[in-house]
Amino acid sequence: MGNNKIKVLVVDDSALIRNVMKEIIDREKDMVCVGAAPDPIAAREMIKALNPDVLTLDVEMPKMDGLDFLERLMRLRPMPVVMVSTLTERGSDITFRALELGAVDFVSKPKMDIARGMEEYAAEITDKIRAAAQSRVHARKPAVPTMVVQEKLSADAILPSSVPGRFASTEKLIIIGASTGGTEAIKEVLTRLPADVPGILVTQHMPENFTKSFADRLNSLCKISVKEAEHNERILPGHAYIAPGHSHLLLKRSGANYMTELNQGPPVNRHRPSVDVLFRSAANVAGANAMGIILTGMGKDGAQGMLEMKHAGSFTIAQDEASCVVFGMPREAIALGGAAEVLPLQNIARRTLEYLASIGRGNRV
Repeated sequence: MGNNKIKVLVVDDSALIRNVMKEIIDREKDMVCVGAAPDPIAAREMIKALNPDVLTLDVEMPKMDGLDFLERLMRLRPMPVVMVSTLTERGSDITFRALELGAVDFVSKPKMDIARGMEEYAAEITDKIRAAAQSRVHARKPAVPTMVVQEKLSADAILPSSVPGRFASTEKLIIIGASTGGTEAIKEVLTRLPADVPGILVTQHMPENFTKSFADRLNSLCKISVKEAEHNERILPGHAYIAPGHSHLLLKRSGANYMTELNQGPPVNRHRPSVDVLFRSAANVAGANAMGIILTGMGKDGAQGMLEMKHAGSFTIAQDEASCVVFGMPREAIALGGAAEVLPLQNIARRTLEYLASIGRGNRV
């Protein structure tokens, strides 16, 4: 095996899943499945012997629960982990707990016809393994030859770019985009914001079965109200609207009000919802009344849209490399010149409030 290949250890109690995962991984030229363990106890010994770069980990297993194992692993021997989760409400709650414990990302395990379903997820699985291999993981204290390549459309596929409308407004908006590692990064930002903050629109790359659970989880933790966005909602201060996993989230105007729009057009940058689409709509509709924040994530979705927001007068922030799980999307936005400032994650909420206060006084700082 080549030294430059990503070494993957699969941990799953299903022999079928272990075999399918091994086949998917071994078909890729840049990765290899070095082992497959039926439970965490066996995985512990294989980690010591094989020193894998990435672990894929099932949630419900015999001998030790996947979350218990993950918590111990991230405390004692931190490494990139991609969770394998079922498409159920309980599965989504467990998945978000796993992300809190330090997992990089998750793959949705189909509930029926598992072998065929996993093959259909092959490109997603291998993409997430690659992202995990590039990620930054830290010790936690207790608490594609086979890839189906989609056309990489730009936001032009959903809406054209334009200058902001003539009708001025004083209402401010916060626009956030993220991908790999974003669930925890978004939580870090939103939980630090007060209840009277301007309305917030968020696009996080996530399957539709998980976005409502994600919004509900944030709503239980934040001073603001957080919900999954619906079509044609008025955007209110003190509220955050999470793009549903089945649609692009856009900003539009109806009279004096900002409104949400859901669009089921084609994926942009291989994603629906797409950060570029949300950012472009904010550039077109709100201009200087919006501020844009791009957080951790693999790829370049949102980079062009953030540049368009900046050109339209928006204040823009990118998360810095040291605090990102994967410094892909912020790096691309910075390289294009779309980020006015680059900040550690823990400083973004405070800087957001400072900026909003400064424009309220008629100054920019």
